[in-house]
Amino acid sequence: MNAHSKKDGQMVSAQRIMALWFPHLSTERILRQRLGRSWRSSRPRTQPPLVISHREKNTQRIAALDEQAERLRLKPGMGIADARAMHPGIEIVEADTQADRRLLESLADWCDRYTPLVALDGQDGLFLDITGCAHLFGGEKSMLDDMLSRFFHQGFDVRAGLASTPGAAWAAARFCATSVVSPGEEKKTMAPLPLAALRLAPETVASLESVGLRTTGAILQAPRAPLARRFGKALLMRLDQALGHLEEAVSPRLPVAPLSVERHLSEPIMQMDEIERLVLLLARSLKADLERRGEGARALQLLLFRVDGAVSRIGVGTSRPLREPGLIGKLFHERLAALEDVLDAGYGFDLVRLSVLATAPFEMDQTDFTGDVSGSDEDLALFVDRVSARQDSNAVLKPVPVESHIPERAVSFVPFAETGKASGHAGNRVGETALARPSPGPERPIRLFPQPEQVEVMAAEVPDGPPARFRWRRALYEVARAEGPERISPEWWRDGADEATRDYFRIEDADGRRYWLFRQGFYGTTQGNPRWFLQGLFA
Repeated sequence: MNAHSKKDGQMVSAQRIMALWFPHLSTERILRQRLGRSWRSSRPRTQPPLVISHREKNTQRIAALDEQAERLRLKPGMGIADARAMHPGIEIVEADTQADRRLLESLADWCDRYTPLVALDGQDGLFLDITGCAHLFGGEKSMLDDMLSRFFHQGFDVRAGLASTPGAAWAAARFCATSVVSPGEEKKTMAPLPLAALRLAPETVASLESVGLRTTGAILQAPRAPLARRFGKALLMRLDQALGHLEEAVSPRLPVAPLSVERHLSEPIMQMDEIERLVLLLARSLKADLERRGEGARALQLLLFRVDGAVSRIGVGTSRPLREPGLIGKLFHERLAALEDVLDAGYGFDLVRLSVLATAPFEMDQTDFTGDVSGSDEDLALFVDRVSARQDSNAVLKPVPVESHIPERAVSFVPFAETGKASGHAGNRVGETALARPSPGPERPIRLFPQPEQVEVMAAEVPDGPPARFRWRRALYEVARAEGPERISPEWWRDGADEATRDYFRIEDADGRRYWLFRQGFYGTTQGNPRWFLQGLFA
């Protein structure tokens, strides 16, 4: 629930929402690709007006246009043939909604510098929940001015609205000259605006205008019950959302980190060693917060905000809860080294943020008189984490038991860090899992093939004996000694009722090499002769 206060006897929400609208997003994407980020100052005077087209009901229509095309009184929805007839010199480019979406998502990433609560709004807008954030930038007006200035220098035309509800902020961004709506002033601001400010469907707007209701104020003065019966509940829902009578949630596109620390830089940095020094400083700040919570980090993310608007997200994971700044610095050193050829600093990073994405309870280890931790796997965990940071999370795998008695299914390989997450106990050592350890059983080979390899058997003792010799990978092996059989029944619920039984033998050849073979099926049955396979090799 959002906090509320009273103003003139009326409940006022303490929530503050900023809506951003990019009216020329599609055309700005194309012009930035052609002329660079500073295209507004470098655009040639001979550049023709730009129009984006898309197909609608077998007709090419205008989907978006730039400012020059707007001055020619062209409008979205107009037929391309009519627009070309009016102005033959316009340039027409086919719409690319996926590219526009990627650009909007990159803008949402950049807005993380102001608040982590950023949501997409349609194809050309964003919602930012800045509740409790504005004072970090000198107040709402200073925050708004800073944001608009930065967007302008990146080459974007953006309109902003700030209010206590998403609906009022959306309307202010698109229909108001004043972009900041004070708390409790939503009704006064919305009253003179057209019906489109309520985010209604075009057919609903046309129906309302046909009966003389052309502004939001006219809706406010009309009886609610007849409006709901004739125009549907969506009309009143949008009205109540805009005025704050009905709560509307802003769902962030990315999960919010439970802990974050950041550093704003007066001079942008570009060198890797400078970034690593900042990581150490930020990690020291995080350590105090993690100690206070009694937790350690299991996943961290480094966000690097470039001056020109690009954002780099660099993540690392840990095998066990971690909060030591030096160890965190080593992980990011490996990750940054792996990304050195990919990470583009551009004109430099002016904001660096270190976030903890996932935490786990942190249990202090008991040390002996020498200062060593008894039974600690810390060195192994650090090695695995550094290798994973340099490569990826699948670089080091660990076998874990699976509930299956078929040998090739009895073990599954998972990323090493995941084995420490299987149990909720805070003090788990690295490598422990919630799965019960298998009880001692028959001897198993040190090397188990992912899938059994078929072998050719000669002179096998029947009906249940081991082979006298076998051929594997074109080499012939003489059997000197054998133990078995060990019978393993098929998993009929997975492989079907016709799957054959396996009889396993531990076999040693004349040179002392040991093998694990099995016979699938039986001699003298209607299913034909059985087949032999090599499952693994003993030490």
